[in-house]
Amino acid sequence: MIGNKRSFVSKMGEELIALILGSAPDAIRAVTWPKRDKCKIVSINNAWRIRDDWDYSVYPDDFPTQYRPDRKSHAQRLIDSSIYVPANNQFGGIVYAGATMAFTAGYWALSALKPTVLAYLGCDMVYTGRNTHFYGQGTPDPIREDITLLSLEAKSARLMTIAAQQHCACVNLSEELESRLLFPRVSHTALSGDLPLTNYSAELSRKALSLENEAGYLIQDGKYWEHYASFDQNVLAEIDRLWLSAVGV
Repeated sequence: MIGNKRSFVSKMGEELIALILGSAPDAIRAVTWPKRDKCKIVSINNAWRIRDDWDYSVYPDDFPTQYRPDRKSHAQRLIDSSIYVPANNQFGGIVYAGATMAFTAGYWALSALKPTVLAYLGCDMVYTGRNTHFYGQGTPDPIREDITLLSLEAKSARLMTIAAQQHCACVNLSEELESRLLFPRVSHTALSGDLPLTNYSAELSRKALSLENEAGYLIQDGKYWEHYASFDQNVLAEIDRLWLSAVGV
């Protein structure tokens, strides 16, 4: 049991669901899902190809131009680093968030859309078999050697804890057996009901945020790789441990 827990319930009758759509093979399941009136689809990198009715396409600056949306309606928006870096900075910055687009897009959505649910699909960050992505073989960006990605599980614990503090539930719609996300599994049909927010230790959450603030690894322009020499891997590992402990892992 976690001491000093806080939890809330997201009332789905008043919800805005942000569907964070990645490129894992099971993301293709979303093709046939009806889009709810109070749902915004946030596609990451190539995931805009899955559905024509995406609302936001989020990609890093080094994402090749030829892979970016070649068509969009007036209502659809492209989200690059000039937009998502300031949003991530509101929550401590990309170093603490984890520099992979699944988390980057989640914090942007949390800031810009104020959702009551962050629902992930195709973002398990597990790469097995010949087809690692819905379009075939892709680059496993989240498992590259990177000081901000020492523990993908810890980064997911951080996101769902901070989301809960914003009265937003994080869930995983994946049907895959394995996932690096710690979010509870939910069927997409269950998004019409009340979803509990993450139970977390308020005390350990405060300690994690305090240690982040003390370390001072907020890089305003998001170019954290230019500051590697100033980062202490042991400090980041301790922050990760606190976030995991905060959710009872």
